[in-house]
Amino acid sequence: MRTLQDALNEKMKNPDFKREYDALEPEFAIIQAMIDARKNSGLTQKELSEKTGIAQGDISKLENGVANPSLRTLQRLAAGMGMKLKVEFLPMQNG
Repeated sequence: MRTLQDALNEKMKNPDFKREYDALEPEFAIIQAMIDARKNSGLTQKELSEKTGIAQGDISKLENGVANPSLRTLQRLAAGMGMKLKVEFLPMQNG
């Protein structure tokens, strides 16, 4: 049985696909960080919604990659989880 990872590995051999996939990495990282932070805080989407005033449906859209959060929204989410938001600019890695 072919796994999703096998399919992705195969697609990554295509330079155009890999370039587009790599360009989306920051979005994937933000989404995963939001999900991980919420779960580590022991909160459901509904509980986070109640703490932040952000609709649960909007939190779901953010976590599913259907919507792009503003910095203000990310700050509200972080505060609702008892965290602070940190944004970094890092040197690009060649290769």
